[in-house]
Amino acid sequence: MRAEDVLPDQQNQGQFNGVTVRKGTVGAFLANARLWLDENSSIAERTMAECDIVDALPALHALGLFDIVQVRDAALRELVAAPTARAG
Repeated sequence: MRAEDVLPDQQNQGQFNGVTVRKGTVGAFLANARLWLDENSSIAERTMAECDIVDALPALHALGLFDIVQVRDAALRELVAAPTARAG
C-alpha cells in the first residue's frame, strides 16, 4: 500500500476508527518527538512539542501506530501511553 492509497493527494484528512486524522499527523509526531527528546531544546520548545504530541495522540492511537511501533525512550513511551492519550 502506498500513501496515496490511504489518503489521495486531494484529500487532507480521513476517518480512522471514528477519529478524524489529518495528513501529516505521523510526520508531525516524529518531528515533535525529536524536538521533545533533544537536550538542546529550550523549555518553551519542549513544552510546545509536548502539547502538540498530546493533541495528536488520539489520532495516533486511532491509526494504531503504537500497536506496531514501540517508542524506545522511556519518558516518551510513558507520555504516549497515558490514559488521557486515548481520549478523543
